[in-house]
Amino acid sequence: MEISLFFSYVLMLLMVTNPLGNIPLFLASMRQVPDSRKARVIMRELTIALGIMMFFLLFGKYFLKALSLDVSSMAIGGGIILFIISMQMIFPTEHMLGTDTTDGEPFIVPLAIPLVAGPSVITMVMLFSARNQGSLVEWTGVIVTTWVINAVILAGLSVKLSRLLGTRGLVAIEKLMGMILATMSTQMVINAIKQILQK
Repeated sequence: MEISLFFSYVLMLLMVTNPLGNIPLFLASMRQVPDSRKARVIMRELTIALGIMMFFLLFGKYFLKALSLDVSSMAIGGGIILFIISMQMIFPTEHMLGTDTTDGEPFIVPLAIPLVAGPSVITMVMLFSARNQGSLVEWTGVIVTTWVINAVILAGLSVKLSRLLGTRGLVAIEKLMGMILATMSTQMVINAIKQILQK
């Protein structure tokens, strides 16, 4: 896999995981957690999300075979899902998920699933698993690199970025990422259609 393609996939997966957009939801879900444990809890949830992504990277292609799904059709479906998500990023509604916290600290839901390893991320990882453009080590590198960036932003810089950028700044960045993701998802669908027509 070429280095430019590697970082292209990292960028795409990073926009789907959307760490900057998740900052307000993470902070809202962690209100009941003592400050001394917040970073530890976030890292635990991110580690669970990493495990989920690695599971679908290793076994995603078997799910596709079991369901008799073609990679091109999966790519079109994934592109449509990503386009819908990009529209939600550009034209956000009230984020309800994660704002109603319960007593104690969150576990798996909603931080690991669906905020980090949601359906769109799992779809992307399954596409990685089924493609022949890179080895398992390279795809693992894409996922781990994306995960490290998420960890730095959510576990290390979430409070500082929230104070620095404010709600409007985070929303503006999320909309910008949504526009980029809309373009990339459209290109994904176009590439898949070209592959189908060439068969």
